[in-house]
Amino acid sequence: MNISKQEQRVLHALAQGGSIIHRFDERGHIVEVDCMNRDGWRLADCTLAVFHKLRRRKLIGSLGGAPYRITREGLCAVRSQLDNR
Repeated sequence: MNISKQEQRVLHALAQGGSIIHRFDERGHIVEVDCMNRDGWRLADCTLAVFHKLRRRKLIGSLGGAPYRITREGLCAVRSQLDNR
């Protein structure tokens, strides 16, 4: 599966225990996302377009309105790295 550098960085942060916090508008559509790593730092590479690509490919998921986390398919798709470089 072809995954861009931005998508790879987001998946790597999620695989290490991070999450994606989402915000809704008045119609219930997701309008803003923030990817937080396990230390509480915000990842700037996580844009709304990257979020939609990952969600469409079922690499991330959310249960019951909780923050988005990496799925089993996402763990298989991410390349192992020592750090986010």
